[in-house]
Amino acid sequence: MKFILIRSIIEKYKLRKMVSFLCDICGVSRSGYYNYYSIKSKERRKAWEKQDKLLKKNILKAFNFKNRKKGARQIKMTLMGQFNLNYNLKRIRRLMKKYNVFCAIRKANPYRRMAKATKKHTVLPNLLNRQFKQNAPGKVLLTDITYLFYGNGKKAYLSTIKDGSTNEILAYNVSDRITLDIATDTLLKLKNNKKVKFPEGAFIHSDQGFHYTNPLFQRMVKKYGLGQSMSRRGNCWDNAPQESFFGHFKDEAYIKPCETLAELKREVKSIMTYYNNFRYQWNLKKMTPIQYRNHLLNVA
Repeated sequence: MKFILIRSIIEKYKLRKMVSFLCDICGVSRSGYYNYYSIKSKERRKAWEKQDKLLKKNILKAFNFKNRKKGARQIKMTLMGQFNLNYNLKRIRRLMKKYNVFCAIRKANPYRRMAKATKKHTVLPNLLNRQFKQNAPGKVLLTDITYLFYGNGKKAYLSTIKDGSTNEILAYNVSDRITLDIATDTLLKLKNNKKVKFPEGAFIHSDQGFHYTNPLFQRMVKKYGLGQSMSRRGNCWDNAPQESFFGHFKDEAYIKPCETLAELKREVKSIMTYYNNFRYQWNLKKMTPIQYRNHLLNVA
């Protein structure tokens, strides 16, 4: 602060005539300098600081809600949804910066796609064409597989099926192997999820990974009465919401501290419950995925 710098120099040399000279150098007015140190201004700053500390407590309550760290927009929606407090987004960001409250920043996925499809496998056309939000729960199902590194250099894999309209995770599977059954078991869990109703024209969309081009997987999809769609080759934007979910998941889940596969599965189960029920999302009218699913069903 320029005023504080000026004051420290003046107190050091005890020369009042230096005020004008130093104010000119710093580009501030003399009246502004004296006003900054007036009793009224000091009391006002104390009141602001007191208010900021109170707001900080509420922000930290939202930041640590369900023991899952959040960014500014998540904090705003959690404050409203869980504590009925409406804070301006700019104020939240200012206080987070002031009190060093930081959320993890997602890094780009360094891993390439899995093995190329063989001649026996079938690549299907892109029926979705990035029309992710169709306001019909269960109509667009997005699926993919990602790596999970945990413990001391251990690796597992997570397969999920996500509702494109509501962002709800409808089925998931954690395995220490990346064989075909990680995808087929996820599909079976989707079928056994009694809360999922497939409207007419429902289909599942994926990349061109060998799990999804496999004849067995494709037969299961048809057996369950679903259509199937695939992203264009090497185009991650064709399945962007699913990729985005994996990024947020790795930021917010406590994966590395897990020592065993059983611990990892418990943590994944915990965050999936949190994500579907308590993680408010800006683009879902500030609702959680399940709240937004019920909203769409009530509107229909």
